Amino acid sequence: MTEQNSTQETQESGFSIQRIYVKDVSFETPNSPKIFTQEWDPDVNIELNTSSQLVAENVYEVSLRLTVTTKSGDQVAYICEVTQAGIFTILGLNGQQLQHCLAAFCPNILFPYVRETISSLVNKGSFQPINLDPVNFDALFANYLQQQAEQEQVADSSEILQ
Repeated sequence: MTEQNSTQETQESGFSIQRIYVKDVSFETPNSPKIFTQEWDPDVNIELNTSSQLVAENVYEVSLRLTVTTKSGDQVAYICEVTQAGIFTILGLNGQQLQHCLAAFCPNILFPYVRETISSLVNKGSFQPINLDPVNFDALFANYLQQQAEQEQVADSSEILQ
């Protein structure tokens, strides 16, 4: 009987990668060629966003968008924006487990791909290499949950006062 239960659980839960692809890419050097003649003093700003959508039953597209804006002095040297996406089949997860998978686990899989694409584009733009630090998507998701709980607590408090 235990073997049947184990087999049934295996059939009911699962994770697989269907496809990983570049969904959108942009590289701009708005102040070239002048930026190449100035002293290089880079100031790097990184923006990171994730999103997901249901594509079919148990099939999700997860997108990870990274925007790297680098200035030298007060001039924008380059803006590199890459949206890396993946299609994932996720079985047997619900609620917060599914949210965690879509907001942390899948972006962890996508991040090395987006990091390599950005590094390659910056190199092709003839700028100094950029090495993006790893991102702890689990910590970002935990922070998101904490913020949601705090917002709900504030909303509950304001309802009580009214």
